[in-house]
Amino acid sequence: MKPTKRMSTRTIIVLALTVVIGFGTVFANLINVQIVKGKKYSELAMEQQLRDTPISSVRGDITDCNGNILATSSTVWTVYISPADIKNDEQRELIAENLASILELDKDAILEKTKKKNYYEIIKRRVEKEPVDKVLAFSSEKEIAAIHVEEDTKRYYPQGNFLSSVLGFVGNDNQGLEGLEAYYDSYLSGTPGRSVAIKNSWGLDMPFDYEKEYAAKDGDTLVLTIDEVLQHYLEKYLQEAVDEHNATKRGAGIVMNVKTGEILAMATKPDYDPNEPFEIYDPEAKARIEALSGEEKEKAEAEELSLQRRNKVISDLYYPGSVFKPITVSAALEEGVVNANSGFYCPGYEIVDGQRINCASVGSGGHGQQNLMEILKNSCNPGLMQTAAKLGKEKFYQYFQGFGLTEKTGIDLPGEAQSIYAGLDKLYPVGLATSSFGQTNKITPLQMATAFSAVVNGGYLYQPHIVKKIVDADGNVVENFQPKLVRQVISEETSKEVAEFLEHVVADPDGQGKRAYVKGYRIGGKSGTSQKIDEEGGETRYIASFCAFAPVDDPQIVCLMFLDEADSYSIYGSTLMGPAVGKFMADALPYLGIEPTYEKGDEGIEQSVPALAGQEIGTAESTLMSSGFKVNRVGSGTTVVSQYPNSGQKVPTGSTITLYTESDTSQQMVQVPNFIGYTPSVVQQMAASANLNIKETGGGSDASAAAANKQSIQPGEMVPAGTVITVEFYDNTVSGD
Repeated sequence: MKPTKRMSTRTIIVLALTVVIGFGTVFANLINVQIVKGKKYSELAMEQQLRDTPISSVRGDITDCNGNILATSSTVWTVYISPADIKNDEQRELIAENLASILELDKDAILEKTKKKNYYEIIKRRVEKEPVDKVLAFSSEKEIAAIHVEEDTKRYYPQGNFLSSVLGFVGNDNQGLEGLEAYYDSYLSGTPGRSVAIKNSWGLDMPFDYEKEYAAKDGDTLVLTIDEVLQHYLEKYLQEAVDEHNATKRGAGIVMNVKTGEILAMATKPDYDPNEPFEIYDPEAKARIEALSGEEKEKAEAEELSLQRRNKVISDLYYPGSVFKPITVSAALEEGVVNANSGFYCPGYEIVDGQRINCASVGSGGHGQQNLMEILKNSCNPGLMQTAAKLGKEKFYQYFQGFGLTEKTGIDLPGEAQSIYAGLDKLYPVGLATSSFGQTNKITPLQMATAFSAVVNGGYLYQPHIVKKIVDADGNVVENFQPKLVRQVISEETSKEVAEFLEHVVADPDGQGKRAYVKGYRIGGKSGTSQKIDEEGGETRYIASFCAFAPVDDPQIVCLMFLDEADSYSIYGSTLMGPAVGKFMADALPYLGIEPTYEKGDEGIEQSVPALAGQEIGTAESTLMSSGFKVNRVGSGTTVVSQYPNSGQKVPTGSTITLYTESDTSQQMVQVPNFIGYTPSVVQQMAASANLNIKETGGGSDASAAAANKQSIQPGEMVPAGTVITVEFYDNTVSGD
């Protein structure tokens, strides 16, 4: 049956309506997509196509004052994936399995990351070149576009634990977390860049004109006031003292330029390696923590990590003890209440406000009658208490404040502690008396070294600083740090007088600080032994310290070292730390170009051995003897074939030089005697009999009661005749600080 006209018309209408409705729906959706929700879909498209990749900036270096690298950055890579580009579950499994194997990671953890829908998921940071090459080879071989690497940097400290408590370290994102790395993070970190590109579904760049790369700005370099050589000397002798005297709560030291406030060296020992800052380095602490579990273990680990990173020089408060005494004497001299001829009597104690306060000499009946210099040389507490009483609490507090001991120094390091002290209204007679010799007020070792510098440098208090200048990546100076004078506290005349008093402490045979004495150098200083009187329970603990400066006639440097709770044969700073500071000065002063000066006839002067090979034996012997050397001839020849010690080597004047006159003569070997316990004169006789040479150290070699307590080469060892052996002497007659 043929459709009627009416049926055809109805069909056409239905079809027309269908077309209209269909196109209307499409048109409505187009309006919705392009106009109503156009912005949203545009952003979604851009999110899928636009890849914003960060470009890491290179963290700036840290160098010492001579440009030696202390912290730098090496190239590493970050391996990441774009999960949205992964094709299927099979590829996810392949990626997880191979990346886990190459990068030594957990496969399941990587698999979870592959299931995300983003374009930037970090798998591992700081990956070295060899594993990165394996990752790239794998992704290329399997044609996987979802695996990527980007260049990054890793912080590296080439000298390990050297200066670690000052340098600090960085975190996973190269942000500074401790020390200079944290304090100057904004300068060191630079500004990251970014690369913005359009990519197709394969993750490949599409050539659009508006693609851009914003270059990273590398970080600035810090040039420190630290001198690498002086830092090595400080760390060497501080570590020796910590080990020898078993400092249970570590030791620390600081070296300053007294004329500028520049920190030349600063150390806390034991310390840590900033390359592995989350490793616990104390084996006993590590074993103790490993035995714990859960929150208790986490807490103990965090506490131990904080302790090993702590910079005791700026973050620990302590009673400075007798090292503080020059400040009391300086204030009293400046105010004119005492002079060099003032008399002080010490019966071994002082009665203050009804309370008896002992001197270290109480067991021997006291120091008796003394002048101002002698109360410093003898470290006499009653003499200092009498001086403080004459000064009065108002003036004492004025100078305590003037020397910068009531406020932070403002050094450019994080974590500086605020001193705890008795204010003027709390400075009662007993408090004033004990304050005079460094027992009432708690300050930082940095404050003590800074104040001590002001005592001897002409009276000028400088703000300590550790960064000399900041330089950008192109070598331009961003900031230059000049010495900052805070104030003049005492006159140059007073300063000079106190400095000369302090020389007697070290140079006189009966001075408390004679163990820091170095022949040929004018060194002044003061020892300290302070009680940790605010700690509850248990036996009394002490801090042993020594602060020295040189040269006395033109001070250049000050060195303060201390041991916290040493467990040794003595508690006194003069005994435990005097030798360490003396050894530091013996190395540091020649390095700084400060030449020794000797009086004619001095023993122990070091001279270079002349070159004698090829000379007629008589001429060679005359040359040696005219320079004060002794001769040990080996062989019957007429010409010197070889010698020992070798030419150019420095040995004490009076040393024996062995001359060999026959080419076929083997080197004469001798056995090293045991010098321990013998006096300097006996040691010299023993050494001469064995054809050995002695270099005396320890500051006790001038005292009749001194005895050898350490030698550089062990008894019984065979060494060439003429070998120089360093022997350290200990004087048992030195009393408390």
